[in-house]
Amino acid sequence: MSPGKFPLPATDLPGAVQIALGATLGLLVLASLVCFFLRRAKPDKDWTELTARINTWWCLCIGFTLAVAFNTTVSLVVLAFVCFMAFKEFLSCLPTRRSDHGVLVAAYLTIPLQFYWIYIAWYGMYIIFIPVYAFLFLTMRMALTGETRGFLASAGALQWGLMTTVFCLSHLGYLLLLPNDSDLSYAGVSLLFFIVFTTQTNDICQYLWGKALGAHKVTPLVSPNKTWEGLIGGVLSSVAIACLIGPYLTPLRGWHVPAVGLLIGCAGFLGDIVMSAVKRDLGIKDYGTVLPGHGGVLDRVDSLIFTAPLFFHYLRYFYY
Repeated sequence: MSPGKFPLPATDLPGAVQIALGATLGLLVLASLVCFFLRRAKPDKDWTELTARINTWWCLCIGFTLAVAFNTTVSLVVLAFVCFMAFKEFLSCLPTRRSDHGVLVAAYLTIPLQFYWIYIAWYGMYIIFIPVYAFLFLTMRMALTGETRGFLASAGALQWGLMTTVFCLSHLGYLLLLPNDSDLSYAGVSLLFFIVFTTQTNDICQYLWGKALGAHKVTPLVSPNKTWEGLIGGVLSSVAIACLIGPYLTPLRGWHVPAVGLLIGCAGFLGDIVMSAVKRDLGIKDYGTVLPGHGGVLDRVDSLIFTAPLFFHYLRYFYY
């Protein structure tokens, strides 16, 4: 498949996205007010983490709004930076061999290349670049250093990092390129907002349902706080949210709407526990500290690692 046309068109926020962003900001205002009154009503309790989480959500929401408010090129640059930060956090948690430093530089360079394939709409190259070409080149480069001790572990960890933090997350960028008809109420940015909002809300709902009703652990050795009650409540909430906003932000119709809500709810949970398993193996609590109350960037986007590619390919198979 040959590259498409470029440069990319302006994002042009659809009215549905503007309303959705306004509603999201309204929810944050409500959350901030609730937090304020809780601190006033019960000053003896420690509300530091809750305050930090809400403040970070303000930053994330404003950052997302600015990222999509200009044009698609700016949005792709921001998403590439998110992938860079997630990949950097992942590598910072790993023991690296001195001989691999040059290989790591080459690995970082795959990020702008991956998003360049998106920019020129070359789907054929985009979909195989990291799984095939980057994998072959980086392992070849590692072998040429002559260091064989720990080769398999280093190669596997590096490819795992690229696949999760770059390849999977970069599907968010390709959503922006899906067919955009001016007669439609949705566009690529609508699809991006839908998957990010639904996935993040699923995380919050699973947490809240788990705190309220949680009693039965799902994976006590991997993620002790995950419960069946939280999982079921979060999935049902995702289905409800998809049914509420899906018809306005996506081409989803009929049974596809709840099906995608179910997909996002289950996949978000799986992405969370898979990345939690990696943290348990590495012996760390969070991937970073850049987001107060949340940990690192990778801690915040771990669910999207699963939901983004599944949502993208679901849409592409059934609608494009």
